[in-house]
Amino acid sequence: MAQRWKITVEFNGSPFLGWQRQDHGPSVQSCLEEAVRRFAQETVTVHAAGRTDSGVHATGMVASFDLEKSVSAEKVRDALNYHLKPNPIAVLKAEAMEGDFHARFTCIGRAYLYRITNRRAPLALDAGRSWLVSHPLDADAMHAAAQRLIGRHDFTSFRASLCQATSPVKTLAELTATRVGEEIHIVARARSFLHHQVRNMVGTLKMVGEGRWTADDVQAALEARDRSAAGQTAPADGLYFTRAFYPGDDFPEPISEGPSTPSSTNG
Repeated sequence: MAQRWKITVEFNGSPFLGWQRQDHGPSVQSCLEEAVRRFAQETVTVHAAGRTDSGVHATGMVASFDLEKSVSAEKVRDALNYHLKPNPIAVLKAEAMEGDFHARFTCIGRAYLYRITNRRAPLALDAGRSWLVSHPLDADAMHAAAQRLIGRHDFTSFRASLCQATSPVKTLAELTATRVGEEIHIVARARSFLHHQVRNMVGTLKMVGEGRWTADDVQAALEARDRSAAGQTAPADGLYFTRAFYPGDDFPEPISEGPSTPSSTNG
């Protein structure tokens, strides 16, 4: 009988076309599936808690797959990491799971971090891993405006035009903006997200940080239910999938949205 495995993965998304397997370029999913094939000689499908776009990173993506081969958790972790080289992907942990655990379908919540580097000097170490904004930003004003988006809303104004989710209604459990030295960290938590929702919210909050918009403007953009009413789509560089939540984790149960879909988990 096959063993279900749960792995926690970090990756630099810069060289990939996103999580999902693509015919025309590299993806995180295809690299992991090839690593499994090399060490176990088995063809598997690796399912993730969320799909990330091209250039988006992860510090705590959760994925699952089944293996017929009997092997220890340490061997799964180490063998995958060996066969993943030189791709910028690392399996941090492997766990043998019981029952019907599934990285996506069992997931009850997802968290993202967006990093803005707020300084005049260009990025050297963090090029491709943060959004450089050279003029001053007011993180406190950004945080206050972000609170207008908390709760259950129609997020059409923050939804990509190509989003395939059946409904624009989502429940946002957390959205914070905090200054950490020369960076501003924006944290978003929800059961699931619309395509580009996090990046569109960040682009809108940046306008507040610049003093061009107020919290009332953010509220008006939300109520307009029109993508053109909100701010720009922030670059993929600064976005990180940080955590997937499962039953038993400390995550507030949102108002029911129905089952999450692949198109609604890529921030």
